[in-house]
Amino acid sequence: MFINPMLLETAQSPFSDNQYIFEPKIDGHRLIYSNQAGKTKLYTRHRTECLRQYPELLENPFDKDIVLDGEIACVDPETGRVDFELIMKRFLARKEDKINLYTRTLPVTYVVFDILHYDGQDTRKLPLHERKALLQEIPFNNPRMGKTPYVQGAGESLFKQMELTQMEGMVAKRLDSTYVGRRSADWLKVINWTYVDVIIMGYRKSEFGWIAGVKQPDGEVKPAGMIRFGVSPKAKQELYKISSKLKTGETDDYVYLEPIIGAQVKIRNWTRAGKLRDPVFVKFLYQVEKLA
Repeated sequence: MFINPMLLETAQSPFSDNQYIFEPKIDGHRLIYSNQAGKTKLYTRHRTECLRQYPELLENPFDKDIVLDGEIACVDPETGRVDFELIMKRFLARKEDKINLYTRTLPVTYVVFDILHYDGQDTRKLPLHERKALLQEIPFNNPRMGKTPYVQGAGESLFKQMELTQMEGMVAKRLDSTYVGRRSADWLKVINWTYVDVIIMGYRKSEFGWIAGVKQPDGEVKPAGMIRFGVSPKAKQELYKISSKLKTGETDDYVYLEPIIGAQVKIRNWTRAGKLRDPVFVKFLYQVEKLA
């Protein structure tokens, strides 16, 4: 049984409130777990079936029909930290031998934070605190499945822990919220951003994107990602106004600029290849017009 997941709005900063519970935000991908009449199904938030990729979850630990919502993640065996790239490696695996190898070397963990159906009952209309109480009562016998820890009220304290442990952030949920299959302000995410200074090296001609470069120890600036989000119309206008004076070359797809335009971006983390993961523009580091 697939159920459209409840999605998060964004809070600009951490907060505390006794009307909310606060959970660590796990850096994996959303997973709806369904077991009906002894048959297990796994779905992404976009209704893509993915049971084949995660055979660890085939073992049914429940004696009653159940539908769960949570995040599936993979821990880097070297660092002990949740790694988004590793869960994407698991998700994209298609060949049986590779899936079997990853099951042994990169096992997944399904971290459950909500219960949507149980023993024939649709629980989505129950307030969150009742759903959490029901979830806590149900034993999980599969070692690859667990329950998301949470605290009530103390969001700012939890977020400090997320910063110290370099986790992705936290989620705030109203205690009285029902489960709706759409984005809702009753559930909020607070991202633990990392801020990085970059150099704008050029831009795409068709689909919007600025090439972000990072200065290396030897002084060379190397491309490290594409800025696609957070750029206001005013910022676009400022850069394109002077781009012709800074142009150093172009191809069918890109225009390249003299690497002197500094900017600050925020990212969730760095990739294993040393690239910026989904950089979001924050601001120019100085007045762009003065560079022309």
